[in-house]
Amino acid sequence: MTSRQRLTILGSTGSVGTSTLDVVGRHPDRFEVFALTAHAKVDELAAQCARWRPRYAALPTEDLATALRDKLRAEGVATEVLAGPQALCDLASHPEVDAVMAAIVGAAGLPPCLAAARAGKRLLLANKEALVVGGALFMRAVQQGGATLLPIDSEHSAIFQCLPEDRSTWAQRIDHIVLTASGGPFRDRDPATLVDITPDQACAHPNWVMGRKISVDSATMMNKALEVIEARWLFDLQPEQVRVVVHPQSIIHSMVVCRDHSVLAQLGTPDMRVPIAYGLSFPERIESGAAQLDFLTLSALSFAPADRQRFPCLYLAWDALRGPEGSTTVLNAANEVAVEAFLAERTGYLDIQRINAATVEAVLPQLPAEPALDDLLALDAAARAHARSLVQSLSR
Repeated sequence: MTSRQRLTILGSTGSVGTSTLDVVGRHPDRFEVFALTAHAKVDELAAQCARWRPRYAALPTEDLATALRDKLRAEGVATEVLAGPQALCDLASHPEVDAVMAAIVGAAGLPPCLAAARAGKRLLLANKEALVVGGALFMRAVQQGGATLLPIDSEHSAIFQCLPEDRSTWAQRIDHIVLTASGGPFRDRDPATLVDITPDQACAHPNWVMGRKISVDSATMMNKALEVIEARWLFDLQPEQVRVVVHPQSIIHSMVVCRDHSVLAQLGTPDMRVPIAYGLSFPERIESGAAQLDFLTLSALSFAPADRQRFPCLYLAWDALRGPEGSTTVLNAANEVAVEAFLAERTGYLDIQRINAATVEAVLPQLPAEPALDDLLALDAAARAHARSLVQSLSR
């Protein structure tokens, strides 16, 4: 590369965003931070702006933006602060931006991801909901905009790294793919003991450091359900071609089973900086800061089936993929509401699956042949309303 890439990082104060900045800091000759955005962490975003001096920063409301402006003014930082959802789209599609790290959690990440795709950016996708909610709409935007789509989830990055750059050969090579799952903090718990799980227990992931919402999704294995849906779109697979196995050590990040039944796997320490560095530098490879994998210290690599009784949320993925278009949008919306209620201690841990399944059964999508963003957002809103009504009934 002859000049530095200008980066917009959507969700810069989360775990993926901070890991991205760590990698960027190791290669100041290659990357320049153009814009940073956050959901609510004003102090953290102010510190990042003071360190990286981006041209722009953005927050969802004017009140939060004003608070950030005051902090930056006091520190003599000239970053321009924007507010509102449109600001995210503008910064993702800005003509001076080369690459966008999409690390916003939830369906809120879909509009800026679409904007980046339509603008033909190098799009580093850590927001799995963009594909879970957007599906065909998002992939059309990538194709029509000429964007370079690079998966950042460790599992999807692993699959991508096992495949040749020529996407046209993928269908002839792949029999199926295997997404590995750590199993989270409850992989060995008797399902009968899960009724009294607290948010702190659900967020205590044994291998990965993540935000609370994603940590809960890992505990229920809803995150793997969303990854199954994401993989279907990323790699143009049928639902039955995406499989899941529990691999507690998180060393093999995922596998491709080829037509000849040979297996290609990507291995590494459980550190998000590895797929981030790969996405930033693709097709090259750069130093990530992650520790090297030491095979001599590995006592065993083990695998187990994903137990339906312990992880019922996982199996909602295939049901939704086989349902009417938009079913995955409904599932994601229900889960966001259910996890939010659980973290607020308004509902129990096992209620997450109940709310998800009941919402998918009740909210039947009726979308046009090629739904637009507004159609999907309206369906998302309807699913959230139904899920909130279930939360309210469970909270009484």
